[in-house]
This record gives sequence, structure tokens and C-alpha cells, in this order.
Amino acid sequence: MNEVLSEGLNSFSGKHVLLLQGPLGPFFRRLSHDLTASGARVSKVNFNGGDWLFYPTGAIQFKGRMEDWPAFLAGLLAELKIDVILLFGDCRPIHRCVREQAEPLGIRLGVFEEGYVRPDHITLEGGGINANSSLPRDKNFYLTYPVEPSNEPLKVGHVFWYAALWATLYYMASSILGSAFPHYRHHRRLSVRELLPWLRGLRRKCYYRIKERHVQRRLQTEFSGRFFLVPLQVYYDSQIRVHSNYPSIESFIHEVVSSFAKNADPDVALVIKHHPMDRAYRDYTQLWESLSEGYGLQDRLLYVHDLQLPAVLPHTRGVVVVNSTVGLSALLYGVPVKVCGRAIYDIASITYSGRLKNFWKEAPLHKPDPTALQSFRSYLIEHTQLNGSMYKRLPVAGSRTGVVWSPVLSLLNALTDKKSSIGQTEMYQENIVRPYKQLDASSSQQARIRTTFFP
Repeated sequence: MNEVLSEGLNSFSGKHVLLLQGPLGPFFRRLSHDLTASGARVSKVNFNGGDWLFYPTGAIQFKGRMEDWPAFLAGLLAELKIDVILLFGDCRPIHRCVREQAEPLGIRLGVFEEGYVRPDHITLEGGGINANSSLPRDKNFYLTYPVEPSNEPLKVGHVFWYAALWATLYYMASSILGSAFPHYRHHRRLSVRELLPWLRGLRRKCYYRIKERHVQRRLQTEFSGRFFLVPLQVYYDSQIRVHSNYPSIESFIHEVVSSFAKNADPDVALVIKHHPMDRAYRDYTQLWESLSEGYGLQDRLLYVHDLQLPAVLPHTRGVVVVNSTVGLSALLYGVPVKVCGRAIYDIASITYSGRLKNFWKEAPLHKPDPTALQSFRSYLIEHTQLNGSMYKRLPVAGSRTGVVWSPVLSLLNALTDKKSSIGQTEMYQENIVRPYKQLDASSSQQARIRTTFFP
């Protein structure tokens, strides 16, 4: 099937869809209603109390150990005759084995993620996202790709308080029901104590809003055209852990500041921007002070928290990222971008392809090619983006998720409806389904399966 979802969710009609772990909140529960209304059969797997809170009925509760999960999943795919798997984030520990399980059986894999083009889109891509994406990386492809007129997306607006509410409920349920899922290990700490960082983050937000109230104006006037921007990512971001060579955010900061101090013009500043969702968990003030003093940068090294990016991006000389989507936003403002990790938009003629040490002086000569960039953006939206939010519903008629599902081209492109050959199926039954059956029958593993299809 070369163009899946060209008819929106109707493409799932007659399919059996398996939902694995979704974003915090009720998005996957609402998605199940939209899928069912479109003629799909839906099954869901819960892994912890937070998953259960937002999908309490008609779900499979996996309570086994992490090492049991691949065999359990493999048996589940065969037992339920799954056609499509949908999940949020392909680098989560419980999702890393999914692609290798699905591909031999011809099962389509759709991965949700925050939008590549924000704030009015979410991502749904076939096979993988970010550096795992199958999007073309050849600049010549985009130089010849026709750009079609597109409608303006519905505006999502602010989602912070919605996300905060869902996160609070999710962590509370995960903590309270922890004994019901004794072997689950999240990619972040699951505890009622997670509420404390959110309160700390709110306090810091208010504090920095007052403390930094003049910084944005200075960047738009005094420093306009004379500063580089370094937007940080959250410390636990899989983009850092999986799609870059940096062991931590701190190591990235060290490298960038060191390179800037040694190679940038003396009248240029470096602005490090904290990620708003990381405000509650990390504070790099001591590192900033140490590097500023150690390299003698004084007022040339700024560490800020609450900049409005659309207001400052037109004034920056260049942007340095690991692989943040802010890099794409900067490109759309015509700003030169240096990618230090692996990103879908790191394409010759769109981003700077030289070494970081040379970027500080060569950036003004390497603005993105507007033709290739606009073609890339058009292709990206047509093939991977949905207008909507996973935390806040848009007023879309007939959509429980509040997402504009149609028309969209090839969201799960390059996938087929072909099932595996008879030989593959026999091998699968022998090597995978049998261990799954044994696991399911073992009460000591606490990996029980209960299947319910929504009417």
C-alpha cells in the first residue's frame, strides 16, 4: 500500500489496530473511538497505572518483566492477527523491539510524536520518527518536489496546562497502582514526588519571567544580528540519548561554549536557552557561570529561560542544535543552522554542513536554500503531520481526538498490506508464539492477557 491514510482514518477500516503506550493523557482512548467509528477493531496494552487510568476498560494489562515483553508481544501479534501497531515514541524501552517484530509479518507501524512543525501539528510517521524516519535526505529530491498550496491549520494555542494536568494524573496513578505493575520501569521516574518538580518549575517560571524581562528586548535591539542561539532539549530526550553522540546536555553545552570561545568574533554573543519542559528538572546556572568565567566570556555568554522564539529568531546570526525541532523553525526564518546530532532536516543546502568551529564565522554565508527548504516543509507536512494536539482537542466535527485526520497523503508511506510468506509464518509460530503461550500460562510472570474489542 503506497498511500495509506489518503482517506484519513477510513484507511483503517477492516483493520485490527494494536495501541501500545501513548502520550500522557486520554489521547489514545479518544483515538480508539475515532478508529472504531471508522470501522477498525482496536486492542490496547497497558504497562502501568497511568496507562490504566486513561484506558481502564477493554485493555490488555502486561505485568511481566521487561525481558518477557518481546516474546509476549510477538505472541500477541499472531494471536490477535494484528494489522497495524500505533505507539508514541519509538525509542521508549518498551517500543524498541516493535519494529523488528512487525516488519517480518508485514504489520504496519505508525509512530506518533510531538509535531515536527509546531505548534499546530503532531507527527504520525510510518516505521519510525526523527533519525529513524524514512524521509528522503537528498537535496535534489526536494529541489524538484512540487510545492502545492495548502490550507492554514487550525490554531492549537497554549497546551501547557493541559499537559500539566494529564502528567499530574498519570504520575499519581502510576505511583498509587505501582504494586499492580511491579516490574514496570519507566523512562522517567514514576512517583507522586514527580509533582514537586512541576511546582518547582512553576516557581522558576515566575522567577525568570521577572528576572529576564529585559533580555528579549536587548536581543532584538542591542544584540540584533550579533548573537548565536543554542536551544537546549530536555535532559531525558531520546533525541539526545539515541540520535546523537552526546552522553548528556552538559557535554553538548561544554562543546559548544568551548568552540564559540575559541573561534567566534569577539563582538558576538552566545545565548543558551533552557527548554521550558525541563525547567522543573534541570538548572545549568552553575555550569554557565563556570564556563563564562573559565573562558573569559563575561557578558558574551547568556543563559535564559523564557524567550519567545518567533520574536528573537529573526535577530539571531545562527542557531546551533543537537537535533531540536527549533532548528527547523529557525530555518523557516531563514536563519543558518548547525546540527550537531542527527535530524530529519539536516540536508545539504538546507543546513550548514561544515564543522562547528567554522560555523561561527561562516554562518552568514550559509542561509538555507529557500526552494529546497519550502519543498522539504511541504513534503514533511503532507507525509508526516496532522493538524491537532495530543493534549488539547480542537473543535473538529466527528473527531473525538480533535485531530484533523483527512486529507493527508501517505502518513504511513512505503508500507504494504502484504503479509509474511508461509515460510516466515511457520518460523514465527515455532520460535515466537510457543514461548508466548508458555509465558501466558505462567502465573509467576504476571503477564496475563485479556482481549476486548470495542463495539
